[in-house]
Amino acid sequence: MQHILNGKEMHSCDETLIREFKVPSLVLMEKAALRVYDYVLSHYTKESIIGIVCGPGNNGADGLAVGRLLFDDGYNVKLYLCCEKDKFSSDEKRQYEMALSYEVPFCSDILELKTADVILDAIFGTGLSREIDGHYKEVITTINEFSGDKIAIDIPSGVSADDGKILGCAIKCNATVTFAYYKLGQLLYPGKSYCGSVEKYDIGISKRSFSDKKMGVLALDKEDISKLYPKREGDSHKGSFGKVLVVAGSKNMAGAALFCAKSCYLMGAGLVKIYTEESNRQILQTSLPEALLCTYENRINEDELESALAWADVVILGPGLSEETLQSKIAKFVLDHVGGPMVVDADGLNYISKHKNLLKRPHMEMVLTPHLGEMSRLIDEPVSYIKENKLSVSEEFSIYNNVVLALKDAVTITARPYLQSFINMSGNNGMATAGSGDVLSGMIGGLMALGMKGEDAAPLGVYLHGLCGDAAAIKKGKASLMASDILEEIPFLLKEFVL
Repeated sequence: MQHILNGKEMHSCDETLIREFKVPSLVLMEKAALRVYDYVLSHYTKESIIGIVCGPGNNGADGLAVGRLLFDDGYNVKLYLCCEKDKFSSDEKRQYEMALSYEVPFCSDILELKTADVILDAIFGTGLSREIDGHYKEVITTINEFSGDKIAIDIPSGVSADDGKILGCAIKCNATVTFAYYKLGQLLYPGKSYCGSVEKYDIGISKRSFSDKKMGVLALDKEDISKLYPKREGDSHKGSFGKVLVVAGSKNMAGAALFCAKSCYLMGAGLVKIYTEESNRQILQTSLPEALLCTYENRINEDELESALAWADVVILGPGLSEETLQSKIAKFVLDHVGGPMVVDADGLNYISKHKNLLKRPHMEMVLTPHLGEMSRLIDEPVSYIKENKLSVSEEFSIYNNVVLALKDAVTITARPYLQSFINMSGNNGMATAGSGDVLSGMIGGLMALGMKGEDAAPLGVYLHGLCGDAAAIKKGKASLMASDILEEIPFLLKEFVL
């Protein structure tokens, strides 16, 4: 499991290591420079022209140190300072003096780097918090016009390490060499699209330097899967693995119910019952004969639905349900009578957005899985605002309403009341296809049926969902990927990491 930090948290780790563990800042800087040096050695020959653009502060000092190391090893290096020397930090001044002693060549004009094969960006690091303008903006604009590769040291200049926002302008990089921990701004859009591939290197900063054990947000790794996925005992039976009620699908809209229910089974749930409109019966019984079926036509049989709710260990409400009058009555009945954990998606969320008081009353464990449009309706804020403030919006909503929230987007955030949030690092844009969210709801519900709490099932379900999408994209490509392709990968993924 990884910790993902923002700029202030990363600075705090640096300061703690220097102050409390007595590691000199120049030692840290040399380690960072050596990692960038290693990256250049593995990607570029000594015939390459290496331009390094250095700004004020320790990021610029890193650039000067890298230039010295590369030059001393025989590389064709050109350094350019885009700030006055009186703006140097004390460490940058030392690095500048060392570069002069090694006789590393300096340029007087950024245009002298036009023919460089690669530009190393060491203008601003993770501490940038203001809009870039003036001379720095001109330098960044000019660098972006160069044809050579651009490699960021720690983070592309102009990208906020806290949230991925572009602070006026930013260098569009092919790759980023970062240190110790990934930064939020490298994983959230639009910053992610400026980073290129991100290579993380250890420089001796560990969780020993955390001022708070809950620092940062979390991200799952493949080795976490087997640790989190519930164990299956040898003397188990179908009832041991939970019963899921899927309230989904409206007239002639069986697909959402099918994807959701099937993914529950594939995740390991023992029994799945689908409550849906009668017209969906044939396709569901043909496509998923393992599922129990309970249907309605023109009215709700309240006793039957209440019995189904009492039967279930987990309820999934909303995929393909529609917002017609009858389906809204079903959503209301479920939310009024559910007695256990539940996952709410799609039209279940749309119903809640019109009756927000449902989240104010005491309720059982609840996981909400909105996309940005559904989230907009839940909080009455525009999508643009949510997209720019995904982490804070998610965390505030989760705490205020005491729900687990998986906010679906290109990078999904899972917020949990009073616990660390998760940022997802799996998945691809081929998964932006009809039915993908229905599969995710079923995967989370299936994990909850196995006994996982929603606060754990949601981030694991999101991560596994993305891994399945990545595996499907390798086989089919992203453009042709469909929800059924994601479903097909679930058994192979679990076989590899769990069973």
